[in-house]
Amino acid sequence: MIEERMGDCWSYTKDQFDNLEKHTQWGIEFVERYTKFVKERSEIETNYAKQIRNLSKKYQPKKNSREEEESKYTSCRAFLSTLNELNDYAGQHEVIAENLTSQIISELSRYLQDLKTERKSHFHDGRKAQQHIESSWKQLESCKRRFERDCKEADRAQQYFEKMDADINVTKADVEKARQQAQMRHQMATDSKNDYSSYLQKFNQEQNEHYYTVIPNIFQKLQEMEEKRIERIGVCMKTFAEVDRQVLPIVGKCLDGMTKAAEAIEPNADSKQVVESYKSGFEPPGEVDFEDYGQAMKRTVSETSLSNSREGKEKPGGKSKGKLWPFIKNKNKITLNSHVRNLIEGSGPEDFSHLPPEQRRKKLQGKIDELSKDIQKEMDQRDALTKMKDVYVKNPQMGDPASVDPRLSEIGQTIEKLQFEVQKFEGWLAEVEGRMPSKSDTNRRQSGLYETQNSTPVGNNCAQDRESPDGSYTEEQNSETQQVKANIPIPTSSTPEFDDEFDDEETLPTIGTCKALYPFEGHNEGTISVAEGELLYVIEEDKGDGWTRVRRNEDEEGYVPSSYVEVFLETNAKGAMTYI
Repeated sequence: MIEERMGDCWSYTKDQFDNLEKHTQWGIEFVERYTKFVKERSEIETNYAKQIRNLSKKYQPKKNSREEEESKYTSCRAFLSTLNELNDYAGQHEVIAENLTSQIISELSRYLQDLKTERKSHFHDGRKAQQHIESSWKQLESCKRRFERDCKEADRAQQYFEKMDADINVTKADVEKARQQAQMRHQMATDSKNDYSSYLQKFNQEQNEHYYTVIPNIFQKLQEMEEKRIERIGVCMKTFAEVDRQVLPIVGKCLDGMTKAAEAIEPNADSKQVVESYKSGFEPPGEVDFEDYGQAMKRTVSETSLSNSREGKEKPGGKSKGKLWPFIKNKNKITLNSHVRNLIEGSGPEDFSHLPPEQRRKKLQGKIDELSKDIQKEMDQRDALTKMKDVYVKNPQMGDPASVDPRLSEIGQTIEKLQFEVQKFEGWLAEVEGRMPSKSDTNRRQSGLYETQNSTPVGNNCAQDRESPDGSYTEEQNSETQQVKANIPIPTSSTPEFDDEFDDEETLPTIGTCKALYPFEGHNEGTISVAEGELLYVIEEDKGDGWTRVRRNEDEEGYVPSSYVEVFLETNAKGAMTYI
């Protein structure tokens, strides 16, 4: 029965107590090594999540106008979604690190302490049992040696008695004394024998109990302890894999979100957004008409020509007035016009006059919407304070109604200021919308052009000299030009006089003054250079194209950017020449 109970247990290794002690110590060291491995894995996950979060934060859009403009594009929104998903992805790695710490590292740390305590207790009991059996064995050896000694003493006493009894010369008293001594020694040997026999029986029982009960029980406990250790390691290894598996669905959702964001990119929509963002509202120039130089007086000049009809015969110090397009050729290089550059850079005055009409309209409308929201917010706050004041009036114990009046007055002033701002921007918006040409206006302009060319060809020539940067001309005609009829022949001998007379066009009236806010170098044809702080006369105000026509003296005039000057119009001025 004992052998059957022992089976494959550690009882078969009862003589390998020291080896088992070494094996269990190795098991504890293995648990410590695995715990260290999981801890390092947790640190890797934590550092990885931190680096991913820092990467996502680094590329998050900053709170500025440039990033707000980029958010209009689907590709930029997709990238922002990817960064957000990546941030969530980093969070899942933090979850892995936290679960590894709480479910494995902390558990194994506590278990290691219990395991060491239990192992120490079992081996203490084993050593105590071993010491006990060794002590019993020493006592048995002592009894055995005493029994052996007593037996030898009894034999010598018996031999001495027999010798004394056979000797006739020995007295009877000496014989009796030897006999008593032999009997005493025999009795002592008998007692030693009985003691040795009883202790031997006792030792055999203890030895049997030691090797078949005590030690097997201790080793059985050590075996159970070791099996629990191995089982716990297996559970931790399984948990190690499950911790990763638990976050896989969320990680998959993060990856799906990145994929969905990438699939939401629309190149056509981004292209349309570029057009919508940078659409200027300027109309392109019309077709260039044929200019017949064969007939000196009857030639017609196209209103939409990019060249000046008098470019070959300008006055010294000239009043060159060419067309100004957004892209201007200068020394074989194409450069951006100033107001288009200001559009891109995002700088300019409060009324956005530096922008093209379409962009200016959008900016003004956006500003009006923003101010309207602020007004609504202030009005809601005013209504709330008014209700609070009514409550205070009805229930004075809740508060003083007069304490709300300063805040109500402040809000009222704020609303008035905001409403004034809205009216100001609405006025600018109405001005822009009134000036922006429609398709019907364009057709009307072209038809009027043809009629003018057919009826007053010479008048067109004069009108071209006063073209504005957006390609239109004024209806005001030169008095000398009106006297020339289409059917009057021009004598060849008077051509020089005619050219001089033709050049002396009517001087445009002054409608106000302006002060140059910044220096401007008028390199392009039709512009005039000004110095900062210089005072000039305004002869034609800005018509929505970002340019103002100014005059320095009788012979120097030209266009300057409207955003570079501060204009002071006269109250009785009729205004600049109107466009068709």
